[in-house]
Amino acid sequence: MTEHRAAPPTTAVAASRPAARALHATKVYGREDASVCALDDLSADFASGQFTAIMGPSGSGKSTLLHCLAGLDNLTSGEVFIGDTEIGSLKDTELTLLRRRRIGFIFQSFNLVPTLNALDNITLPLAIAGAQPDGALLNDVVSSIGLTDRLKHRPSELSGGQQQRVAAARALVSRPDIIFADEPTGNLDSRSGAELLGFLRAAVENFAQTIVMVTHDPLAAAHADRVVFIADGKTVDEMSSPTADGILDVMKHLGA
Repeated sequence: MTEHRAAPPTTAVAASRPAARALHATKVYGREDASVCALDDLSADFASGQFTAIMGPSGSGKSTLLHCLAGLDNLTSGEVFIGDTEIGSLKDTELTLLRRRRIGFIFQSFNLVPTLNALDNITLPLAIAGAQPDGALLNDVVSSIGLTDRLKHRPSELSGGQQQRVAAARALVSRPDIIFADEPTGNLDSRSGAELLGFLRAAVENFAQTIVMVTHDPLAAAHADRVVFIADGKTVDEMSSPTADGILDVMKHLGA
């Protein structure tokens, strides 16, 4: 694997254990002649306090990897860890609690509750867990998404970009160990997408948040600290301090 534009990690990131990691991850869908290998003995670490983008051609396995890391899908073989916890050995209830307490999600489709206003959507995971939000953090997050005057509005009264920022804030206010974002700018126009990516970048820098994002967009991936490239279910390259042009060069070589 070739390292592009390598930059030494910060001491804090280098010294910390990975927020998530996959070890010899294999995922096969179907059986025998109809089987498809989405992940093929893939191993990768995702550092704490870092913004990592996962990229690859269509069908490369990037979304499958994200879903397995997040405990939304099971591996056929191999292991996935959140911190020191191997999630494949957890019972359903234990896995549900881990996802609720330690993982945040941002999806392309927003997944907001239409009958709740923006503020209630942001605090919903905490309410489900029977916990109260950290007032200072909530204020900081609400301020950073720029929707202070829209908190009483329901999703139907917000633009797509505003809805996605609400979804991002919801993922952040419970202080998860890691946030997984699956094509979070896919349904947004370029301006709204840039605003969301700026918010995610600020979450890493201001709140020491860990983010792992799947994207097909080199401009989006350029906001990350690191890009991991996947092809045919394997990690094939990575880039530190990425640029959109550098990402495009790698993707061209991958046939994307």
